[in-house]
Amino acid sequence: MLHGFPIALGYFSVSFGFGIVAVQSGLKAIEAVIISLTNLTSAGQTMGVAIIAAGGTLLEMAATQLVINLRYALMGISLSQKLDKSFTTPHRLLAAYGITDEIFAVAAAQDCKLVPAYMYGMISVAAAGWVGGTLAGSVANMLLPVSLTAAMGIMLYGMFVAIIIPPSKTDHRILSAIVIAAILSCAFKLWLPDVSVGFAIIISAIASSVIAALLFPVDSEETEENEQ
Repeated sequence: MLHGFPIALGYFSVSFGFGIVAVQSGLKAIEAVIISLTNLTSAGQTMGVAIIAAGGTLLEMAATQLVINLRYALMGISLSQKLDKSFTTPHRLLAAYGITDEIFAVAAAQDCKLVPAYMYGMISVAAAGWVGGTLAGSVANMLLPVSLTAAMGIMLYGMFVAIIIPPSKTDHRILSAIVIAAILSCAFKLWLPDVSVGFAIIISAIASSVIAALLFPVDSEETEENEQ
């Protein structure tokens, strides 16, 4: 739960902006809260609200969410390698609900095996911050200027940068993976604009991870020390 509090504080400010956007798009405050409670994804929720406001079809909604949130499947597969034996299938299904970029990063950074209680504690606090911020933003929709609402859109990326910068200062392998991913992402943006954002993120993440793993493999001695 302690590891979830910093995430919750960041989520509160970001989802505050989402609450404002959702109400401005024609949704009720309770509808915005339900979306945040059942999704936990800023990009997916923002795009979903845009499709709702534009009168899009359910098929369009499903396809868009699949593309945007497909990265969470990769995160779940990655975290599965760190789970304790007590993580039965029901626990895996419940914990999968709360896998986000920040929760994945914090969980993956732990040196020990992950147990259900740890994941539930972190997810419950983080989710409370996300839902609470959505509610507060929905209620305060009429009080804040549009310029402030637009500025809140970059806060999620700021939180993620704050998570990856500290370990990259001490581990050149992490820094290398980050730099490679950034270069690939920019390449998609500049030269392959037709590739959707979701697929660009997935390809960049996989490619940077593979390249970094090939260039800087972890030797067996270091692996044994981390496990101990």
